[in-house]
Amino acid sequence: MNITSLLNTLYFVRRSNEIEQRYTHQSIDMQEQVLKRLVQSAEKTEWGKRYSYQTIQNYTDFAARVPVQTYEEVKPYIERLRAGEQGLLWPSPIRWFAKSSGTTSDKSKFLPVSREALQDTHYRGGKDAVALYLAQNPASGFFSGKGLILGGSHSPNLGSAHSLVGDLSAILIQNVHPLVNLVRVPSKKIALMSDFEQKMEAIAATTIPQNVTNLSGVPSWMLVLIKHILEKTGYESLDRVWPNLEVFFHGGVSFTPYREQYKEIIRGGRMHYVETYNASEGYFGTQNDPTDSSMLLMVDYGIFYEFIPLEELESEHPHICPLAGVETGKNYALVISTSSGLWRYLIGDTIKFTSTNPYKFVITGRTKHFINAFGEELIVDNAEKGLAQACAQTGARVREYSAAPVFMDARAKCRHQWLVEFAVAPDSLEKFARVLDETLQEVNSDYEAKRQHNLALQPLELIVARQGLFHDWMAQKGKLGGQHKVPRLSNTRQYIEEMLQLNR
Repeated sequence: MNITSLLNTLYFVRRSNEIEQRYTHQSIDMQEQVLKRLVQSAEKTEWGKRYSYQTIQNYTDFAARVPVQTYEEVKPYIERLRAGEQGLLWPSPIRWFAKSSGTTSDKSKFLPVSREALQDTHYRGGKDAVALYLAQNPASGFFSGKGLILGGSHSPNLGSAHSLVGDLSAILIQNVHPLVNLVRVPSKKIALMSDFEQKMEAIAATTIPQNVTNLSGVPSWMLVLIKHILEKTGYESLDRVWPNLEVFFHGGVSFTPYREQYKEIIRGGRMHYVETYNASEGYFGTQNDPTDSSMLLMVDYGIFYEFIPLEELESEHPHICPLAGVETGKNYALVISTSSGLWRYLIGDTIKFTSTNPYKFVITGRTKHFINAFGEELIVDNAEKGLAQACAQTGARVREYSAAPVFMDARAKCRHQWLVEFAVAPDSLEKFARVLDETLQEVNSDYEAKRQHNLALQPLELIVARQGLFHDWMAQKGKLGGQHKVPRLSNTRQYIEEMLQLNR
């Protein structure tokens, strides 16, 4: 028995079997238990007293008493936590704050991370991802080498040496069990470097000689690192550098625009790709079937889930349902309550369930990252499908992209403007734009209606971005590495105008 088989038998098989059995039949019961545990834990906090948690008996009580929160509404509590107050949202001390770029008027959000959330949510999610992968791949050599984890950095919170703020990945690396450091690279010192380009150089120098079997990180930044490693080694494929490489656990951004690029630079037939959904607010899902792109909703962590139909999000009294009330094929805004003290918190992501037995879903976009300037309600999921079809029909590969509306030009014409950086250019830009536009109409009836006879919307405009444009824009923003993401769709022209200025 090799080391991977031994460790799988000792530590992972029981959990993968439990997930397979209980997630199919007991998801609703487990969610009810999670809510009960969370509410009871927070009874004596300032928040718990404010909403009389002591008398909450069930979900109906909870939903009736506690309002849905955005970051702006919970921000005063977080500012007090950052200043050193405790016992506000969660009973245990909050020492870490995950910095998330975001969807509010602030440049960044600072989300509390408790020690309970680290253990019952984030680290548990990582362990379960490995358990599910090994269940699917019994011949794996996962633990025969090391895992390369590409994360961000952190810094003292408001100058305090006892409180940290930074990327979630950096908080996880900082607090990980020492034994885990025996099976991961790079060293903690390198992993937490703040300058991404210096970090990339240091990671390459120290990991090229290692036996790396698995990767974890955001696809866009991992791709930058891989290309740097290939440049240093002179190889064209990463499996020449690490012959035993077998899996990439990815998350943070959609993998669709990067899939073909990864196939080009990791050519070995044994490579697997596993999508995970580990956000600053919590670990929500893991892909458990390589033939199905949807993820399994992790229902027995320190997270209670609720869902708002996307079309009702802006209504005064939206219908909000727990897991038992969801339907497949419907877009929902995700609402969570967590063991970090986020209560009925609207995180800004949208998902769609593909199965309810067990509960599986795909991420469809952001509540703020969409284009709805003319009633077209274009979401990221639509964009990814359109780009995939355009690439398939023109031989193109997209490296990065962003899109925004043109509200009215000199000829009173409205349209969508797409700024696309190609890894491989299409055989025809005109065909690429046409197929993209036609596919968007096929997958989005609102977009199709607005495009009818070119009355409300003209055909989309495609602008080719110079090589490295999006990297340079992110660098200008101080957002290289970590969990920073290129804004795919925006309802305003703020981002795309900045990008166009750099595209000259």
